[in-house]
Amino acid sequence: MTLALAFAVGFLVTTILILVMMRLAPRIGLVDRAGGHKLHHGSVPVVGGIAMFCAFFFAVLASELPLGQFRALFAGGALLVIVGVLDDFRHLPAWIRFAAQIGAALLMTLWGGVVLEDLGSLLGTDTLLLGELAVPFTVFSVVGVINAINMMDGLDGLAGGLVAIVIALLAALAAMAGQVGAAAVLVALLAVVAGFLVFNIRRPGQPSAAVFMGDAGSMFLGFTLAWFLVELSQSPADTISPVTALWLLALPLLDTVTLMVRRLARRRSPFRADREHLHHALLARGLSQSTTVAVVLGASALLALAGALAQRAGVPPWIMFSGFAALFAGYFLAMRHLWTDQAP
Repeated sequence: MTLALAFAVGFLVTTILILVMMRLAPRIGLVDRAGGHKLHHGSVPVVGGIAMFCAFFFAVLASELPLGQFRALFAGGALLVIVGVLDDFRHLPAWIRFAAQIGAALLMTLWGGVVLEDLGSLLGTDTLLLGELAVPFTVFSVVGVINAINMMDGLDGLAGGLVAIVIALLAALAAMAGQVGAAAVLVALLAVVAGFLVFNIRRPGQPSAAVFMGDAGSMFLGFTLAWFLVELSQSPADTISPVTALWLLALPLLDTVTLMVRRLARRRSPFRADREHLHHALLARGLSQSTTVAVVLGASALLALAGALAQRAGVPPWIMFSGFAALFAGYFLAMRHLWTDQAP
């Protein structure tokens, strides 16, 4: 399957599935109702995650790629979509979601064989091997990426846009490195996200988006993204260095870690929903929702592009890691200052 055909199939199937399922969702109660920390109005169908997963599966199935290597990917994705849909229907205890995320990560590592064996030369010396810590560290990283995407799903078009940026750059890097199969799958994934965004971007005059991805969508996208970030950063692919993955996903990781540290410092659950993310801070400054989404996506694209260009330019991993550490320190202090200014 050519890259153009992979995109066309993924986009078309996603669009058709959403059009069908958004009519069925109100009848079965699969809708997100306004209230609490939510910023939308009315009841919105939560079918984006199911549509994207099914369309992605169909697009890969229709390709000429061997499917054996993707069994663990789809098994883990299916587990997260099922649990996510149940959570969208009726909020599940947090431990069930985490158990599903850990289960999907174990499928990825133990069945799929996609494991972070090394972190590259982060310290400027030899390659930092993980050894016996490889599987536990991979599981921790996968769960972290899943929750980073989930936590950014706060405004229409935000989480989908962030994921689309990372997928597009990762697909380009894979294609330039000769990883045609991985590039085709990533293009198919980009297509289903693009098809979803058609319905998830709020149009002028509308009180909210037409469709949400829900926990099913954010967990599926986070897991799939983590899969390819790990796979392409390890042998035999070696398309990117592990530290490049940090830059590609910089803004979601920076915001999530900063917020979790802030919550722990206040002796609150690090996973309890609130309105202290970057996009909430920008809204509190008076920016509109559309402007906020544009600012966050623009910043994310610049950071991800910087990582991709550094990868292509052959910048040593230890320099990229030092830059990312400095970026995190700056972001943490900036967010602390921003919320201090907002305090009454």
